[in-house]
Amino acid sequence: SRLVDMSRQSICFASLDGVLSCLNAVRADPEAVVVRVKNKLTAEYKSARTAGYRDCAFNVRIDCEETRRLGVEGHVCEVLLLLSSFAALKHDEGHARYVTWRNARAE
Repeated sequence: SRLVDMSRQSICFASLDGVLSCLNAVRADPEAVVVRVKNKLTAEYKSARTAGYRDCAFNVRIDCEETRRLGVEGHVCEVLLLLSSFAALKHDEGHARYVTWRNARAE
């Protein structure tokens, strides 16, 4: 098992088109190595697992001359792509309610 989200960032979008454009741009970048994608925005995703919350998370590492020089080309970061409406749920009491719900499910 590897720690892959010690460095995490969220990017919010007004629409699914924005999410898709961003993910496609990252995948097209030759220096960005996408390690894994967890897409919880698909119709097939069972959102009951996350109390209705959805996002698209991907793990990426940057492999370029500078990261190799610094010895960090293997560092994996997590990027969350989410709709603004879901981002609002994560703030204030929304995340605390989710943690309580998740803990009640013993997950």
